[in-house]
Amino acid sequence: MSLFRNTSFALILVTLILYPLLASATTSNTSNVIDRAGTPKQHKEYDKYQNQRFNPLFDLGAWHGFLLPEKQNTYAAFTGPMIIAQEYSLFIAEKLEQLTITDLANKQVLDLSLAKISRISKPGELQQTFSFEKFTLELNLHFVSSRTAMIETKFINHSNDKLAFALTWQGELLEKWDDKKTVKQALPQWHRSLTANTNGIIFHFSEVRNTWNILTSKSAQYQISRSLPAKTTINQQQHNYQSTATISIAKNDSTSIYSTQSYFHNQAEADAEQDFIQKALVKPQVKILATKRRWQQYLDKGMAVGKRSPAQNKVAIKAIETLNGNWRSPAGRLTHDGVTPSVTARWFNGVWAWDSWKHAYAMAHFNADIAKENIRAMFAYQIQANDAIRPQDEGMVVDAIFYNQDEARGGDGGNWNERNTKPPLASWAVWEIYKATQDVSFIEEMLPKLQRYHQWWYRNRDHNQNGLVEYGATKHRYHNDVEGNISFKVRYLPKPVSAKPSNASIDLKTCKSADEDWYICSGISLYQNIIASSDYDDIDIGAQHGTAWESGMDNAARFGFINAEQLSDFADKHYQGDLSKARKDWQVMFYQNTNNAGDLLGFSINQESVELNTYLAHEKTLLANMAELLQQKQIAASYRQAAKDLSKRINQCFFDEESGFFYDRSFTLSTLKSNIKGVQESEQVDKKGCIGTLLTARGRGPEGWSPLWANIADADKAERVKNVMLKSNEFNTTIPLGTAALTNPAYDADIYWRGRVWLDQVYFGLIALDNYGYHQEAKALAEKLFNNAEGLSENGAIRENYNPETGAVQGATNFSWSAAHLLMLYREFLAEP
Repeated sequence: MSLFRNTSFALILVTLILYPLLASATTSNTSNVIDRAGTPKQHKEYDKYQNQRFNPLFDLGAWHGFLLPEKQNTYAAFTGPMIIAQEYSLFIAEKLEQLTITDLANKQVLDLSLAKISRISKPGELQQTFSFEKFTLELNLHFVSSRTAMIETKFINHSNDKLAFALTWQGELLEKWDDKKTVKQALPQWHRSLTANTNGIIFHFSEVRNTWNILTSKSAQYQISRSLPAKTTINQQQHNYQSTATISIAKNDSTSIYSTQSYFHNQAEADAEQDFIQKALVKPQVKILATKRRWQQYLDKGMAVGKRSPAQNKVAIKAIETLNGNWRSPAGRLTHDGVTPSVTARWFNGVWAWDSWKHAYAMAHFNADIAKENIRAMFAYQIQANDAIRPQDEGMVVDAIFYNQDEARGGDGGNWNERNTKPPLASWAVWEIYKATQDVSFIEEMLPKLQRYHQWWYRNRDHNQNGLVEYGATKHRYHNDVEGNISFKVRYLPKPVSAKPSNASIDLKTCKSADEDWYICSGISLYQNIIASSDYDDIDIGAQHGTAWESGMDNAARFGFINAEQLSDFADKHYQGDLSKARKDWQVMFYQNTNNAGDLLGFSINQESVELNTYLAHEKTLLANMAELLQQKQIAASYRQAAKDLSKRINQCFFDEESGFFYDRSFTLSTLKSNIKGVQESEQVDKKGCIGTLLTARGRGPEGWSPLWANIADADKAERVKNVMLKSNEFNTTIPLGTAALTNPAYDADIYWRGRVWLDQVYFGLIALDNYGYHQEAKALAEKLFNNAEGLSENGAIRENYNPETGAVQGATNFSWSAAHLLMLYREFLAEP
């Protein structure tokens, strides 16, 4: 028996136990549903959207991943790897452990290109096979821990002769940083070195704190360990190595060599993993079979029961792979496992709030433990009453958390974000986890936290205290000055001598002059005067960005975002070309929210949001469900009545009878009337008790079908919304249900939230239609998505968004919430009767 086969009676027994499970794989073809081939030539191998061009396999929360070789000169290596340098995904090598084989009988190096070659990506596994007449070489890669991948290199002797081979492994770090600079030019202070022992090699990386490109500690390292001792030589100048050993394979026998590859952020991680690596190399097949069993369980749970097309099954498998691939284990300030938006997108190696709610909802059905941890990852930073920075936001869940906190929290990261929260869908995710797992203890754990988060909206984002909530922005250095005054920038271009004088005299003496005719200003009164005059050339207010981010719709038309050309067209259509008048329809106002002591809590935009209030109404029902589950009957009854009351007001105040659609509603601050709490003197109160005006001028967006998704829209209103959704000149495009109707004045097929199709909004729209009995209409739209989205039913990566008119891919690759919503549609909507 070969020394390297590590076969034992116990292993045989484990295999026999697992065999029925492994044989019960879904009948769908699970191979190559995502193209994982690639040969990186530089650390940043970006496409036009700043995604890393290839799609490495990641698993088990690891912070490094691998590709399949696509070229002859990379055969017998898993290309890459890509590491996540705390917050940024970077390829560090073209290949780091490539095997070359010399036949000792004739001293000839084997040409692997002459073999029958198979390179396959499977869920949780990469495979390479090179078949010759006398023997077959197999290389298989699996992740066996959150820091370590294992590679089995297997030699199968088909002949009646003993075979003897000399083996050489080699690898070299990349010297190119991007398409313009070398590593030395881009990061002159970053030092890389190698050390070796008889069983492996370590690549050491020095500390570099480059906020927007790479972050490493002084002891970051990449380690290769093998079951076969080898002699290694190192070239420090070229950052490469070569290891050599020999093996023999008896006739009609097989031999396996095992190696592990691990990436560590620091020495503490490396030290903690060493015992595991040593034990894994002693019993490697136990670890590999555990990985195979784990993935089979994902598929068995995640693949829905019922009739699905092969293409739909393929998309479901791809979605499961994508969500698990973006799973990161605890590291740095990430204290729980979390699922990031995309491991290949430049800015997306952190954990976001509403992304997490969506990921958890979908993963509840195949990876429930990580679904729970993803929720906990965000709530670990729920603001407490004694918080040193923002006690006024007690209960809020911050927008985004990363390996490093920001400067205000004592870190040096740039991506950590506390400028806003995200829409209140946490209870929706928690309740789905309960439905999938029946874990009452998780509800007991989460309900108090969800209640605090729910209440935060009414304390910090309901400026006029009328029970209808606005999106807004936190008290933050990017939103206000040190005195708490709202801050902004305004631009006045020099006017020609012949131009008419401005109608308003704006005193900018208190502002700071900046480049390109910009002024940096603060103060709500000055801001009000400037937008009232409406003769500026451009304006930028941080709170507007924070507000739009809080909605999740980063630059949606309803928050006043429109480009200059679109605004000019709008002015021509509605105001005979008068830009000043047209601009008033797109201006936004902000109000300071304060507590009883007058302390600043944050800012609200001057519009009550239809879908934010819909989410809150839906959440009240879910909180009632949770309270009932825990025998809190009085609390449950209170939430249920509040949900009913709010649902009624949403139907009364956010629907436009003329256009048959739901919109946000603006309001204006003046002096409070004593007889109607929260209503301002300048506002007209209609017969239904609604104040302000519907923002119909800013066009239609997916917020308009949110009351249908929550099943709270009146049936007659739902029918009219359905009619708008199905119109080919509104939302029924090649890929339907985009983020702005074709008729929206700010529509553009390539603008993030003003045209592109986001799959969460498609999901909400299809469920909305289905809720009111329009199943066939919804199914037809779903088929358009699956048939027309580029690469979706093939082997392309799931994308962040899609062009509504052409179906072309846009945005981030390997995008988690798109995967999550595709899986939701697959499970909840696509089953044949």
